[in-house]
Amino acid sequence: MATTNSRPRLQYLLHLAQDNLDFRLPEIKALLALRGKPFQPNENFKEKSPFWCLDGLSEEDVRGIMARSVCAKSAFELWGHGKTHSELRTSLLNYPSENMSPFMHKDSTYRINVYTFNKTLEFSDRIKRIDALEYLPFDGAVSLKSPQHIFCLMEDYGTDPNNIPENPDYIYFGRWIADGQRELIRSHSVKNRHFIGNTSMDAGLSFIMANHAKVKENDLVFDPFVGTGSLLVACSQFRAYVCGTDIDYNTIHGKGRSSRKNQKWRGPDENIRANLRQYGTEKMYVDVMVSDASKHVWRAAALFDAIITDPPYGIRESTRRTGSHKDVTRPPDSNYVESHVPVSQAYHLSDIFTDLLNFSAQHLVIGGRLVYWLPVYIPEYCEEMVPLHPCLRIISNCEQTLSSHTSRRLITMEKIKEPEELDGLFHRADPRFSPYQGHNAFREKYFSGVNKRCIKDDNKSNVNGE
Repeated sequence: MATTNSRPRLQYLLHLAQDNLDFRLPEIKALLALRGKPFQPNENFKEKSPFWCLDGLSEEDVRGIMARSVCAKSAFELWGHGKTHSELRTSLLNYPSENMSPFMHKDSTYRINVYTFNKTLEFSDRIKRIDALEYLPFDGAVSLKSPQHIFCLMEDYGTDPNNIPENPDYIYFGRWIADGQRELIRSHSVKNRHFIGNTSMDAGLSFIMANHAKVKENDLVFDPFVGTGSLLVACSQFRAYVCGTDIDYNTIHGKGRSSRKNQKWRGPDENIRANLRQYGTEKMYVDVMVSDASKHVWRAAALFDAIITDPPYGIRESTRRTGSHKDVTRPPDSNYVESHVPVSQAYHLSDIFTDLLNFSAQHLVIGGRLVYWLPVYIPEYCEEMVPLHPCLRIISNCEQTLSSHTSRRLITMEKIKEPEELDGLFHRADPRFSPYQGHNAFREKYFSGVNKRCIKDDNKSNVNGE
């Protein structure tokens, strides 16, 4: 069998899952960027399609993508394609024989699978499809259980389940390269996780966020609203060191009432470290601590390779910070007297995102990414409501619909310059920095529209199902 390193760059086909459609393209682009490769689709590229043909990659690149992606199901070396089986035959016969021969010689074993998207074929029809490929020069033996090489005939019948055509819109044939990491969604399901909360992030979305952030081995990742650590679990799976903070003492220390059905109180070993231990990544755990995101404790330095977070909002996750509406006199040394006990006050969404962007601009390394969720009220949403910062560039903006009125958007930003170049960070009161265009209107619509009218859909995708 020929080594893949000696083979030329070919065209590859990705078969993508048909969920989280908005998140697929940013994930694949981010994973390609980790390998220093651009996203180069062919001329027939359709973002919502389950099949993408990519150029300019090696088999090693494709395997690297599939080792991380939870949006892609499988990848293939594309040998032929066409709108009809006749066109497919012509395309396959024109494919260079030197590219085929290493996988079709007499000492090899193989299997041919037939996959149809949006249509189910009878077994007899699948056999007919395979028999019709007899023009291909397979010299090896068929092995259904343990073949050396797997080939797949894929027929795309469109994406409308109510209007399935008689014949496929497009047909592909290729050699299987690798499967994606869809199994991680099942193996890391919060339903089976040791320590969870009311809004523990769905496993699939957690891995998508880690991929959007380009988290890689030995990175240091921080979550300022860590909760029960779902995002830390995902990042540690990719061998990144993880840490976080949260204002909720009980959550950080695993105390208080349990979020599980038929369990009143949390057990003594329910904590974030135990979650990482459950998945064999405890050595990637740095620590978590109780801290107020509006008054962070970190020194002024670029410390983190990625900041990934789901800021609190809605009823089940109140937005609070330390402080008081009353005037508090502080001594000259800026320290509170020994008897001072901090109290909490409301932490408005616009202030949360202002602080988050300022913090990221100061504490991310150049090229580091901030990935976070932005809740929106759909009837009033426009792109100008996405907070901006001169040190951060928006990479992607993906929507997850929660109800007819509410959604949340996954925002990915990349640090492009240091804040010192702009004479310091901007602050909430600084007129030069407005995280929203007209954020007061946004805030009003958010609290009246989302919290009051649509609160039952709040954080819909985070429900742990217990």
